[in-house]
Amino acid sequence: MQASGPESGYESRGKIEAEAARLLARLNSDPSAQDEAEICQWIEADPRHAVAFTRAEVAWEAAERLKSAAAEVNLPPLEAIVSEEQQRRLSRNIMIAAAVAVMLFIVAAIVTVRTFSGVDHYETGIGQISDIALNDGSTLHLNSDSAAEVRFTDHGRKVRILKGEASFDVAHDRSRPFDVEARSAVIRAVGTAFNVRLRPSMVELTVTQGTVTVHSGTKLAERVSAGSGAVIQPRSISLTHLDKRLIGQRTAWREQMVELDGETIEQASGEFNRYRTAPILIGDTRVSSLRIGGRFRISDSKEFLSALQLSLPIRVVDGQDGSVMLLYRDDPEPADNAVGG
Repeated sequence: MQASGPESGYESRGKIEAEAARLLARLNSDPSAQDEAEICQWIEADPRHAVAFTRAEVAWEAAERLKSAAAEVNLPPLEAIVSEEQQRRLSRNIMIAAAVAVMLFIVAAIVTVRTFSGVDHYETGIGQISDIALNDGSTLHLNSDSAAEVRFTDHGRKVRILKGEASFDVAHDRSRPFDVEARSAVIRAVGTAFNVRLRPSMVELTVTQGTVTVHSGTKLAERVSAGSGAVIQPRSISLTHLDKRLIGQRTAWREQMVELDGETIEQASGEFNRYRTAPILIGDTRVSSLRIGGRFRISDSKEFLSALQLSLPIRVVDGQDGSVMLLYRDDPEPADNAVGG
């Protein structure tokens, strides 16, 4: 585990991420066709742009999901945990805190399967990861808070991802192609392995074995082979080469891990919030820009929170409902607060 402040060798990445955040906001504000074309051109210009744009969506997704639930966060009285100066800062940054929290107070459900008109429905609750053996020998892996529908016929195999993230180990059957629908995208495989994550304004594809073809809207099909990925939007398919480190990071959830490599605390908290029913909130912008690396169990965010307090000027305040707030620690000594799980 490594941690660092905003000045520790990440300046170039910081500039790219700032531009990605600006373009994401532009994309979600009724963009014109020219706006969309310029954003796609920027994403395609450099693989780092595609990665940064994908990461920027974590905070955006959190904000969208938390709009109706942020007011229910139940922390101790404000004056009991922060100074007057911090209270002023906190009131200014409450929206940032909301943007980091994800999936608040949703009751985790056991994977359910129901059949209607030959369609099997699979779903996971928050914090649950499930491996589902399909009747053709393929395996569907569902990440936390995800859902998919499966329909097999004599002529084809079709899966539609309704929400969240899914990974596939596809059994070889040349007579029955395996099609995965993800919004406007259709990903076709015969015998291969790949990961698909739905994000607010794009679909993120990662191919770990074999080759798939990707269609999106009127775009011609693109081939994506192992070691590569794609950022898929209704009007564009941007191919990216992925190194082993990034592929491992994207698929770490299969091992029930969150893998960080210099992400900001805002980004890291957003990833952990995918697996928590009560969120990790950020109460100070100085915390948001700090960075951390390491590999942590998704079922034990206490380990992540401990690492933050040990390595960075952060103190953790536990809410009565299980939520956690991260505040900047001005004093050099570690805070005495208990760490939430």
